[in-house]
Amino acid sequence: MSKTTHNYASLLKDLRALGIKPEDTLLVHSSMKSIGEVENGADCVLDVLSDYLKDRGLLVFPTLTSSNVNAEKPEFSLLHTVSQVGLLPELFRQRKCVYRSLHPTHSVAALGKEAEEFVAGHENFDSPAAYDSPWHRLWQRKAKTMFIGCSIKCNTFLHGVEEWAQAEEVLSIEKQQLYIVDANGKRSLRPSRRHTGKHSRYYGKVEPHFEKIGALQRGRFGDAETIVLDNDGCAQYVCKLLKKYPAAFTEKWNNDKPGFFAECLAEL
Repeated sequence: MSKTTHNYASLLKDLRALGIKPEDTLLVHSSMKSIGEVENGADCVLDVLSDYLKDRGLLVFPTLTSSNVNAEKPEFSLLHTVSQVGLLPELFRQRKCVYRSLHPTHSVAALGKEAEEFVAGHENFDSPAAYDSPWHRLWQRKAKTMFIGCSIKCNTFLHGVEEWAQAEEVLSIEKQQLYIVDANGKRSLRPSRRHTGKHSRYYGKVEPHFEKIGALQRGRFGDAETIVLDNDGCAQYVCKLLKKYPAAFTEKWNNDKPGFFAECLAEL
C-alpha cells in the first residue's frame, strides 16, 4: 500500500490523466478509504472535483436511500435523509450550491452548470431511474461515470438503461407508499416502484466488452484503482444487448444458461 500523502495538486493531476475535462458531466461512485491519505481528507477530494467542474461542467453524486427508505421507514427528507453510499456523497449533498433531487430512493446531488435544472422533477416519477429523470439526463448529456476504488457493479446508471430498454424483471409491480419532504417541510405521498432482482451482480460481465468498444478507461485517483465509463457508449451497447436478450441480467437467465452470456456479448 502506498504511503504517499495526496493533495489538491496531485489529485487534480490524476483527474486530468483520467481524461476528465472541465466541461464534462461526471457521475462519481466512490470509496474514500481507497484513495489513501489525503491532506484535508474528504473535503480536499470534493474541492478538487468541484473546482474542476463547477464553472463549465456538472458534478453529480448518487445520494441513494433505497436501504433506509422503504415500507417500514417510508419517509424521505430532502435535507435530512442520509445517503447510504459512502462519505463523499453524504458530505457533497450538504455543500453550498449543491442541489439534490427529490426522489425517495434514488436521489442524486449536483453542482455546476444547470445543476438545479438537472435535478428538477425527479419526484414526478414512480420508478427510480425513469426516462427523462436525472438518471436519463446523464445519457442525454453524454456524461461519464467515474468509479473511484469500486466496481462497475455499483453502476446505478445501468439500472436506468434497463428501465429504458424495458428489460425483464427490473421493476416491482407493486408500489410502496413512500413520502417525500421538500426543503420547506412539505410532506407528500409518492407511491414508488422498486428495482428488483439484484441485476447489478451481473454488470461486471460486460466490463471487458466496454473496454473492447473503447467505452472504458482505467487509471488511478490517489491510491484508488479507478474506472471511467463513457455512458453513451455503454448505454448503446447494453440497449443492443437487452433488445435481443431482455432477461440478460436476471438471476434465472444466468443460472440456467452458464456461459451463454459471454457468447451473447461476443455476438454484438
